[in-house]
Amino acid sequence: MADLNEETLTDAVIAQMASTPDPRMREVMESLVRHLHAFARDVRLTPQEWLGAIDFLTRVGQACTPYRQEFILLSDTIGLSRLVNLMDDKANRTGEATEASLLGPFYRENAPEFGHAESMATRAKGPEMILFGRILDDEGRGVPNAVVEAWQTDADGAYDLQANDPEVMDMRGRYHTDADGHYAVRTLIPLGYSIPMDGPVGAMVRQQERHGMRPAHIHVLVAADGYRELVTALYLGHDANIDTDTVFGVSESLVVNLRENLPGSPVPSLPSVRYDFRISKRAAGDTTGRVGADPSKIAAE
Repeated sequence: MADLNEETLTDAVIAQMASTPDPRMREVMESLVRHLHAFARDVRLTPQEWLGAIDFLTRVGQACTPYRQEFILLSDTIGLSRLVNLMDDKANRTGEATEASLLGPFYRENAPEFGHAESMATRAKGPEMILFGRILDDEGRGVPNAVVEAWQTDADGAYDLQANDPEVMDMRGRYHTDADGHYAVRTLIPLGYSIPMDGPVGAMVRQQERHGMRPAHIHVLVAADGYRELVTALYLGHDANIDTDTVFGVSESLVVNLRENLPGSPVPSLPSVRYDFRISKRAAGDTTGRVGADPSKIAAE
């Protein structure tokens, strides 16, 4: 029997897992054990702190429902979701393709279809805006019949899953580009919002004296046959929290500003944003870029 101590325990655990048939699982678990053990030694983790962490993670799991994913919220607020997104984007984005952003926990399949410049605000009310532009390929050519999905908060800072019966869809829609790749989305001006602060993750954020706010943004997913699916978001630059997003999702290339009387807007009387999204050809075995939620399920924080 091995006489294990603080220094030899790690190698003993890894040796016992060495017969794992799946090489990727073996690689990930070995690294996880080494880093967790190193972390515990580095901070001199006490039994009371260890039990506190177990209790916290237990409460995070207990807070999850079909409409709330507290573990994704935890991952978001410690920057892990964004890190995975950045690594995936770096590995798969090519040329001048638009930078990706997190899918987020509020994406829903089967959003309603709308025509060019038709409003996706079917229930919510508030100041309106237009998002328009083109979907372009790597060489700057328009991509016809691409699907452009958009979803966002209403003018009060709530997603439809929060504001309505969860079965009701609002502030989200699917649009199609024309023969030259043009698209236009009519919507409400989104409002920044707080992540849910009523659960264990919110309590952690308060203990860290963080504001818990996300800047106003519009999620966009672009899909076209033969192209890599683009998952991104546009962030409104006027938001006070644009530099301190609590889930670290903002990138400079995705910050936009509303403009009055913008040339080319299909509704010139409304404040508008023009943004041309670039998508790249799909490579063999490429990923979808959907980082942040399980797209096969309806989920919300």
